[in-house]
Amino acid sequence: MEDHVKNLSKLIGHDKVYVDPATIKLYSKNAVYYEGNALAIVFPESTEDVSKIVRYAYENDLKIYPQGSASEIVGSSTPKDDGIVMSFVRMRKIKDVSYIDSYVVCEPGVRLVELNNYLKGSGYMFPIDPASIKSATVGGAINSGSGGMMGAKYGTMKDWVLGLEVVLPNEEGSVLRLGGKTTKNREGYDLIRLIVGSEGTLALVTEAILRITLAPEEVVTVAGFFNDLEDLMRCVINIKESKLDILIMEFVDDVTTKITIDTIKPRVSGSGHLLITSVSTVKEAAQRVLDKLIDIYNRNNSSNIVSARSMEEAEALGIFDIRRNLYPATIKIASSSLEVDEEKPYIFVEDISVPPSRLVEAVKRLRNISEKYGFPMTLGGHVGDGNLHPVVWIREGDREKMDQFNNFVMDIMKMAVELDGVISSEHGIGMVKKDGLIMSYRRRNSLYALKLMREIKRIFDPKSILNPDKMLPSDVY
Repeated sequence: MEDHVKNLSKLIGHDKVYVDPATIKLYSKNAVYYEGNALAIVFPESTEDVSKIVRYAYENDLKIYPQGSASEIVGSSTPKDDGIVMSFVRMRKIKDVSYIDSYVVCEPGVRLVELNNYLKGSGYMFPIDPASIKSATVGGAINSGSGGMMGAKYGTMKDWVLGLEVVLPNEEGSVLRLGGKTTKNREGYDLIRLIVGSEGTLALVTEAILRITLAPEEVVTVAGFFNDLEDLMRCVINIKESKLDILIMEFVDDVTTKITIDTIKPRVSGSGHLLITSVSTVKEAAQRVLDKLIDIYNRNNSSNIVSARSMEEAEALGIFDIRRNLYPATIKIASSSLEVDEEKPYIFVEDISVPPSRLVEAVKRLRNISEKYGFPMTLGGHVGDGNLHPVVWIREGDREKMDQFNNFVMDIMKMAVELDGVISSEHGIGMVKKDGLIMSYRRRNSLYALKLMREIKRIFDPKSILNPDKMLPSDVY
């Protein structure tokens, strides 16, 4: 280890290589319960630094674990003690922007909230908004294929990356520049889409050209509570049939609504299932669109309806409080359930999607699975695109529940696939869903796809030094 540290320090500078235990511990954990260890943490400041580190790592069979802010929750950024964490926190320049051509060029360490603050005065925005937007970085969002609350309208990260500069984990530390500054690009295989969502297993992103879009002129929002889940889903269908320009459509089930209200005392309150809908419009039509939205809620038996004519008003009224605090409330409840102070709650956020038309069935089956195993569960999600986030917690000391946990997660993933859905929507596979990946492809008689993925990994990363043992199962082919 001392030789590696000494040599890396000579290559990129002593101030970019850290080996003290406190720094290593800080950069060896993710946003939930995963924690690893590393030989050192390196902080490159340029593409040249990254290439130098890669060349050295390749020559010395040293593993590299790329990291943005480690806000992921599937273990895709956590290291093992046989390698180094490469943190991109010092590569955070916004290099170029063109409002005529609708792009921005930035380094991977730029945080998504910083990017949108930079764009705010121009009337443009970058629409990918994961729950961790204040800490999530561009590079991390690319690696994870992030989504967010506006996914129903704007999709996920793969839809917004025009170009990438990447360093390959090969002998030369080769630098590739893919794509460009145009919306249309058909130059051979789409390597950009291959890298986006690859969880840092194929290449190291050192620069991104991102597509930006005009922010909505006006956004109206309505929140309401429903005693009956079928009423809520009929409301969703009616809103979609009305051809309104849906920006956000969020759901929290009745059990979770009560738990969250009891825990955080939000400004908006009610009982039953919660549905929040935001619609893009223009100032002149805002009141008409808002009235139409409220009418749809009323016709579907909604109660305690709260509305806002702008995002600023929605925030002031606390319309999003319950949805945004679903996870913090869960953490608070999980922590309060511990029997001794030394115990830690084991918290897991699921990330399945089903077609929106199958959501009622999915929610009912999720509750049945939760009852079957006796796991407490909160539930919310992006109802506009069918993405559900059940959150469960277990006392770390409860061995019986811990032993059942993998079966519990597998049952949830099987349910998603049975309803024509997917096992991961925006969080990724990481270390926790490899068995689910096998199950999903096996059910589609497409296990050969996993062999193709392993071959792609081998071509990009011949020595498997880049984020090894993440995402891809090793025991299928």
